[in-house]
Amino acid sequence: MELLRRPPRLKAGSRVALIAPSGPLYGETDLQHALDSARAMGWDPIVGSYVLERDGYLAGPDEHRLTDLNRFAADTTIDGIWCIRGGYGASRLLEGIDYDAWCRHPKTLIGFSDITALHAAIGGRAELVTFHGPTARRPLTDFSRASLKAAVVDGADPRGHAPDAITLHEGRARGRLVGGNLALVAALCGTPYAASLDGAILVLEDVNEAVYRIDRMLTQLRLSGALPSVAGIAFGHFTDIPEDTREARPLLDLLGEVARQCGVPCLANIPLGHIADQWTVPLGAVAELDADARTLTVET
Repeated sequence: MELLRRPPRLKAGSRVALIAPSGPLYGETDLQHALDSARAMGWDPIVGSYVLERDGYLAGPDEHRLTDLNRFAADTTIDGIWCIRGGYGASRLLEGIDYDAWCRHPKTLIGFSDITALHAAIGGRAELVTFHGPTARRPLTDFSRASLKAAVVDGADPRGHAPDAITLHEGRARGRLVGGNLALVAALCGTPYAASLDGAILVLEDVNEAVYRIDRMLTQLRLSGALPSVAGIAFGHFTDIPEDTREARPLLDLLGEVARQCGVPCLANIPLGHIADQWTVPLGAVAELDADARTLTVET
């Protein structure tokens, strides 16, 4: 298994760019939270030129969001890029990203949810480990801060035992960590930017999706041939599922069905997703999933 490059570790005084490549911020408060979070990690935050713009459900026009991303990617004085929020819009930028800059100057990319599109595209094109972790505007709990620090500062395993996880299919598997937000993983399926799931440990989470929609996206991955090729699956949290009293189906029934169809080690409810206490997952790194012990261990 070919190992992807890891970006240089962040440290005290690292210059970390704050950008909004997807949805708009809710105002100066979001930006201030992001600045506070970066400084609390000991980093020197550099704010993108267009982070406070708004164009409907986007954080400004595509060209402005892309300008911030590409400028910081090419800037050799910038050590990392931390996305302030998710939302929607990162996939609109994929055709214009300066992938050569990421190849020449590998740096830490942090974010989750809609940022999954950037992880898949940049991680794949630059053969680079990227970090599925908290967005900068979210206050960091002690749990989340410790995992983020372990991943991007210490270069250590930022995960481990998940005591609240549920074993859906027993066994152990080793593979490259791939995935993120289910809606984005499904949306990229069939495009040149989709991450390969062959032999991977697939991690998935989502928010505000009805169970039937989660079913539909997982079915899309299965019918495309991507899902049956995984070595293991670790489902995170699927939060804020809309109430549907007429056609309700328990989420765990669906996830258990997927685990049986794939016949691979599978956990549910790992600390991943739109939750306060979340792991930072180094996408592209090699890890071992032990569904019986309820652990996900990253090779460092």
